[in-house]
Amino acid sequence: MILHSDQGSVYASKAFNDLLPMYVSRSMLRAGTPTDNAAMESINGWIKAELFMEFHVTGEKPVEQEIDEYIVFFNEQRLAYSLNYLTPKQYRETHAA
Repeated sequence: MILHSDQGSVYASKAFNDLLPMYVSRSMLRAGTPTDNAAMESINGWIKAELFMEFHVTGEKPVEQEIDEYIVFFNEQRLAYSLNYLTPKQYRETHAA
């Protein structure tokens, strides 16, 4: 698994980088270039906002479980304006080749 991030203070901190190799490999954007990976920047923003504001993450469940539940929500329940108000799963099923 690879964690791709910007060079924010959290991701560049010594404590974070000492712990990270036990779980994943690290990939980091060039400084000051958020457009290098605009799609991931966007999804990271949604995840942060929706996990904490709508899912009310409390830390009682493992992070992996919270993320897995969010992925199911995002793909199967969350309507997307850019997909004509279909979920990604509905869009894929409707437009499959």
